[in-house]
Amino acid sequence: MRRLPIALSALLLLSACGGDDTPQAPPPPEVGVIEAASADLPLTLDVGGRLAAFRTADVRARVPGVLQERVYTEGSDVREGEVLFLIDPAPLQAALGTAQASLAQAQANHANARANADRARKLAPQNYVSAADLDNALAAERSAAAAVQAGRAAVDSARINLGYATVRAPISGRAGRQRVTEGALVGQGEATLLTTVDQIDPLYANFSLGVGELARIREAQSAPGAESSVEVVLPDGSVYAHAGTLDFSGDIVDPATGAISMRARIPNPDGQLLPGTYVSLRAQLGELQDVFAIPQAAVQRDAKSAYLMVVGEDGNVARRDVTLERAEAGRWIVSGGLAGGEQVIVSGLQKVKADAPAKAVPWTPAPAPGSAPASGSAQAPATGAGETPAPGTAPAGDAPDAPPAENDAGADPATGG
Repeated sequence: MRRLPIALSALLLLSACGGDDTPQAPPPPEVGVIEAASADLPLTLDVGGRLAAFRTADVRARVPGVLQERVYTEGSDVREGEVLFLIDPAPLQAALGTAQASLAQAQANHANARANADRARKLAPQNYVSAADLDNALAAERSAAAAVQAGRAAVDSARINLGYATVRAPISGRAGRQRVTEGALVGQGEATLLTTVDQIDPLYANFSLGVGELARIREAQSAPGAESSVEVVLPDGSVYAHAGTLDFSGDIVDPATGAISMRARIPNPDGQLLPGTYVSLRAQLGELQDVFAIPQAAVQRDAKSAYLMVVGEDGNVARRDVTLERAEAGRWIVSGGLAGGEQVIVSGLQKVKADAPAKAVPWTPAPAPGSAPASGSAQAPATGAGETPAPGTAPAGDAPDAPPAENDAGADPATGG
C-alpha cells in the first residue's frame, strides 16, 4: 500500500516536467497600415458631354436675285462683315434709280407748291385771294412735303436692298459649306439659306447630371472657397490645355431621363475642338470637406457595403463600413465611416480577421511600373506585412520596393478593392 502514494508522486512529477513541450500561440501577423488624415478635396465627376458652337448664324439671301459668286472658302474662318456671296445687283440698282427719280419729282412738286403757298400767304391779308384758295395752296404744300418724305424713304429702302446684294458674315466664326450654287435664283418669296457661320471660340459643352447628385453638388459648392471648373479629356487620355467654367445649371428635371441639364464654356483659341463632338468631361463642382484619400488596395466590398479594416489602440483588428465618393489616381475618396488618426490596413489583409490581434507597421507603396530603383540601396524591400514579393519583382537587396497591395477574397476586382 505504501507504493501507491510513491507512484502517484512520480506521475505528478513527470507531468510537471513535460509541460514545456506544449505548443505556443503564434505571434500576431504584421500588416502595413497608414494613418487616416482628413482633408478638403474637390468634388470631381467624370461625365460625357457634347460640344456645341457658342453662336450659330444662318446666312440668308434677304433680297431676290440670281446668285453670282461665292467669295469665301468653305470651312474657313471669316470675320464679321466679311463678304461671303454676291447677288446680281442690276435689278436693285434699277430700283434705286427709280426711287431717286421719284424723289426728284416729289421735290420739284414741293418747290412749286411751296411757292404757290407763299404767294397766297402774302395776298391773303389784302383779300386778293379767297380763303378757300389759301387753304388749297397750303394743303398742296403739305402734300408735296409728305411726298418728298416718302420719296426719301423709298430711296433709303432701295439703297438698303442694293446693299443686301453683297451678302456679309453676320458674326465672326467658321463658315460652312455653300448651300446654293451660283446661278440659282434666291430670295424669291423666302430668305434662302446660303450657308452657316459658327463661332467656335469659345465652345459650349453640354452635359447632364442625375438628380441624385444635386444635393451633394450644392453642399460642395456652398463650402468656403469652393470653385467650379470643367476640363475636356481628349481621346488619348490627356487633358485639354484650356479649362472651362460652369456657365449654366438648369433647375428642371427631365422626366424622361431624371437628369438636369448643365453647360460649361470651354476656350478654344486654336480651334482644336469642333462643335458636335462627343467628349469626356471632368467637372469640378465644389469642394468636399473632411474626407479621406485611401489607397484602393485597402478598400473591400461585400454584400453589405464597402469597408476597411483598421488596427485599434488595443492592437485588435476592427471593421469600418465606409461611404465612397469616387476613385482617382489609385485612391478611394472616403466621405463617411472613418475617423481621423485610425490605422487603416493596406497590405496583409488576407492574414487578419475582425477582433483578432495584428502588428501594425508603416505601409510602403509599390513603385510605379518601369521606375528605376533607388541607386546605392542595399536594403530589403519594406513590405510592412511580412509578405513575400510578387513573382517577377526584384529580390531583396536590389531596391527598396514594396510588394503589391493585397485584398481579401471579398474585394471587388473591378474597383481595386
